[in-house]
Amino acid sequence: MTQTPASTAQTARQCAVTGAGLGLRRGLMDELEAARPSQVSFMETAPENWIGVGGASGRRFRRFTERWPFVCHGLSLSLGGPAPLDMKLLADIRGFLREHRIRRYSEHLSYCSDEAHLYDLMPLPFTEEAARHVAARIRDVQDFLGQRIAVENVSAYLAPGREMDETDFIRLVLEEADCDLLLDVNNVYVNSVNFRFDADEYLEKLPAQRIAWCHIAGHFNEADDLIVDTHGADVIAPVWRLLEKAYSLFGALPTLLERDFNFPPLPRLLDEVERIREMQGKHPVPDAA
Repeated sequence: MTQTPASTAQTARQCAVTGAGLGLRRGLMDELEAARPSQVSFMETAPENWIGVGGASGRRFRRFTERWPFVCHGLSLSLGGPAPLDMKLLADIRGFLREHRIRRYSEHLSYCSDEAHLYDLMPLPFTEEAARHVAARIRDVQDFLGQRIAVENVSAYLAPGREMDETDFIRLVLEEADCDLLLDVNNVYVNSVNFRFDADEYLEKLPAQRIAWCHIAGHFNEADDLIVDTHGADVIAPVWRLLEKAYSLFGALPTLLERDFNFPPLPRLLDEVERIREMQGKHPVPDAA
């Protein structure tokens, strides 16, 4: 397949969302439909959760995509995996993105399958060979979808075959694939504890012009030196501080709050969305964001 043309920072961001977002989960739909909160500028969903869903559920989902701008965050494409890309899934994703006028599509910089799905996001070895492998697959995905995608830095609990720093690996992938980065601030914090590195220095090494939007979430402290990324708790102070650091470096990037379970009352969840908005208001918006 032909590599997508190189793009400027403006091209990378011109179709992006703005402001503060919230991940759409079925457990939140009743309250969100009733409240229609103004704090939420955009939403995000996994296409795998809604592809092929029809009837009343499909119509209900359509009401959300007609009310809010949406981005998508894939779960099962297995960009770094050894098995061929799932072209049937890719075709379904392409149709879904077009049907619902999704602004941007992202996936995880990891793998989750070989001969079968592993139902977990497995870490890639930080090697030049792995970077070029996953970058080639990202180029194929972008060609098939007809658009740039973003890849997310993932949380991890082991580092197989590491030959370079995570930031060097990410930069190589982004450059080779000519794709964008979905910066998960919570994952940076989680990995900084699990692998004992400086989270601020990590952010400073990222290519600002390729960051399309951010994620922020809560996690679970398994031990003093082990954090598990769960999306099932409130965002903690060190992660808010790291988001502030990201805004100071990159500007007020679009930022989405992820919450997958243990949902608090909606007003409390919206307080976190509002906090994102307040933090964004202290920083300039990146060019063409």
